[in-house]
Amino acid sequence: LIVQGIEMEEFSKRNGKLEPIASQLKTLIIFFLESELHNHVTYLVDSLWDWSMSLLKDWECMTALLLENDDNQKEALSDTQESALIEIILATVREAAEGHPPVGRGGTKKILSTKEKKIQVEDSVKITEHFIVVLPQLLAKYSKDAEKVTNLLQIPQYFDLELYGTGSLEKHLDALLREVKAIVLDHSDMDVLEACSRLYCTLCNEELLIHNKVALARTELVDELVDQLNQLLGSFLNEGEGLCTEEEGIHCIYSTLRRITAFHNAHDLSKWNLYDKMSELLVFEMEHSCLPVQIILPALQCAYFALLWQLACVAKKPSSKENLVVLKTHLRHYCRICSGYFSHSNRDVREKAFMVICDFLMIVSHQDTSDDGTLGLLEYFPSTSLQSKMLLFIQDHIFTEEEEDKAKDLPEEEDRKKDSQKLDILHMKRCLLAAYCKLIIHNVIEMTAAAEIYKHYMKAYNDFGDIIKETLSRTRHNDKIQSAKTLILCLQQLFQKHVESQNGGSTDPISASFSNIKELARRFSLTFGWDQVKTRESVAMIHKYVPSRCCPFDILLVHYLHYKSLFSIYLSSLLLLK
Repeated sequence: LIVQGIEMEEFSKRNGKLEPIASQLKTLIIFFLESELHNHVTYLVDSLWDWSMSLLKDWECMTALLLENDDNQKEALSDTQESALIEIILATVREAAEGHPPVGRGGTKKILSTKEKKIQVEDSVKITEHFIVVLPQLLAKYSKDAEKVTNLLQIPQYFDLELYGTGSLEKHLDALLREVKAIVLDHSDMDVLEACSRLYCTLCNEELLIHNKVALARTELVDELVDQLNQLLGSFLNEGEGLCTEEEGIHCIYSTLRRITAFHNAHDLSKWNLYDKMSELLVFEMEHSCLPVQIILPALQCAYFALLWQLACVAKKPSSKENLVVLKTHLRHYCRICSGYFSHSNRDVREKAFMVICDFLMIVSHQDTSDDGTLGLLEYFPSTSLQSKMLLFIQDHIFTEEEEDKAKDLPEEEDRKKDSQKLDILHMKRCLLAAYCKLIIHNVIEMTAAAEIYKHYMKAYNDFGDIIKETLSRTRHNDKIQSAKTLILCLQQLFQKHVESQNGGSTDPISASFSNIKELARRFSLTFGWDQVKTRESVAMIHKYVPSRCCPFDILLVHYLHYKSLFSIYLSSLLLLK
């Protein structure tokens, strides 16, 4: 495309010189935007890398196009074209710095030759020397555009950061930190804030000469954000009155919370004692139910990060038992807070609380014990009450069918939007179920809880079958006997429900519900596989194990034993077939 140049436009004149590269870049941008082949510029860059490397490495021309671009010019780049060019810059910088193709291009990671490594180092120096100077200018120009800023802020991770220590380039660090701080205080978009947080994390490497300067700038920024939050909460959160409903005030609290949360993800902000502030806010909501959702969500996340950083700090250096006891109290308190939000009126809050507590329990239930035994004090497993609440949440939110809007003849755009929402809901349900099943697999939650999930193996197979099957496989690998007992428990509970539906009368062995139980038993039997040695113990246990109080009447016991023996027959048949 670039070599042949389809009816190349007249080269623009800049400083009295013809610049064919600028025209070629515009052609490339137009091709990327109008071809509509895909939205991943990384793969376009990789396709052109080997035979058009000089064009793709001309970062001086690319940035000049952006900095000199003026809406009043005839051939000025449009907003969409500017975004595409910034994406191309980021993709070319990544390709040059890493030296290997993106995911999905090439079977194995490329091994660089000595010559290629030399070129890679030279490119890294070239990128650093150029963008150290230009990046603050680009950030200043596009500071209001969240998408452009997010991409630009990713470029410094490919710098040779030691060059910042040289006298001629160190002055540009101040300009960069000044622009990044302005972006943080101006934006509430999470992608932008996380990009800023990662940039500070990259520049705060303790091995760099600039570490102290960047760390000081970060401390000043967080001080400003925490002071702002304290003032806002002091002004708007009044005892007995709740949160003032002024939209501007709510937005300020929401934005500040998001900024602090984004930084707490990558930085240890323990000295600001953010957990106490967040827990106070969350408890206030549980008592008064007056905080808006946009404040609750970042508060839950920020409290989670605060506790994780405290755990990480304890793992790195010794701590007194008194401090560990306080920390464990916070762990229990946070779990109670999250479980309290399972019944919140807002769906996003309920799902956030459940997802956070699943991740949190996975971490705190597997704390390694130190030599003196102090770290083992932090090991925490969910109580029976908490496990019951989590199981109830799964029953109500995952396997309960959504109420569909019966409106017909919807416009095509609204119909597509509705389908997209359904997919988003299903994706979140799968994430929640996977997080819960992970707790069962790692013995954080009792394995018997899986019986409630196995009941939906056939009915929800299309949506959750892979997750349920993997859970069954992993739990069997952990404990064959207990896994088999869980399957029997699942069938028992289904049979009891079937009996109750008959109102104490005779059980019809050919009814739909009883047939479903038999089919589920058949499906379970198929999961045992063909290895007789591995399955012998489990199969023997299934023949012997009869749960108590399975059936109240003798005639019902006969039917129960029928499906139980049927399950055993399926297993035996599979083993004999081999």
